[in-house]
Amino acid sequence: MTAELRRSPLAHLEDRMRAARGGSLRELPFLTMISVRVVPGSAAFDRIGAALGGGLPERVADTTRAGAHTALWLGPDEWLVVSSADPGPLVADLALALAGDSGTVVDVSANRTILELSGAAARQVLEKGCPADLHPRSFGPGDAVTTTLGPVPVLLWQSGPSTYLILPRSSFADYVARWLLDAMTEFASPEVR
Repeated sequence: MTAELRRSPLAHLEDRMRAARGGSLRELPFLTMISVRVVPGSAAFDRIGAALGGGLPERVADTTRAGAHTALWLGPDEWLVVSSADPGPLVADLALALAGDSGTVVDVSANRTILELSGAAARQVLEKGCPADLHPRSFGPGDAVTTTLGPVPVLLWQSGPSTYLILPRSSFADYVARWLLDAMTEFASPEVR
């Protein structure tokens, strides 16, 4: 019953995003997001990595992917696991891997939503309001960084050559989506030379 009542943070903008020009913008709602805090190099770190099937990334901006799970590096002892898997069993598996060691495994799925921006001008759209260096020499597919888009803190993840996933907190999702829609309009027409 609750699944029928569930409404994504950007359901009200779905038609506007579908009609957007200058790129493609859509919401990827209801993905599982698990916050993991654990001491790097510890036995629990290794067990959690094994439970995910691909390890936890160990450097700034790195991600690791295995099957339905992608782990994004957020800080020296903090990761966000994004997955299409059911949160209940995933949280249980990761909590079991952590058992006996210090750290946390918390389901934060309702905390954020995901916007997918793609197209030839996707990087230029983001560069209009993101202070991170998004040039391909510094930021490429598989990289993720905590930054801002306009005044809003977001997690920015480049998932493909011209595809970016933007993870704002749900309470800021409307603002971020409208900001992106506005920024995309500049690229809706052919370039004038």
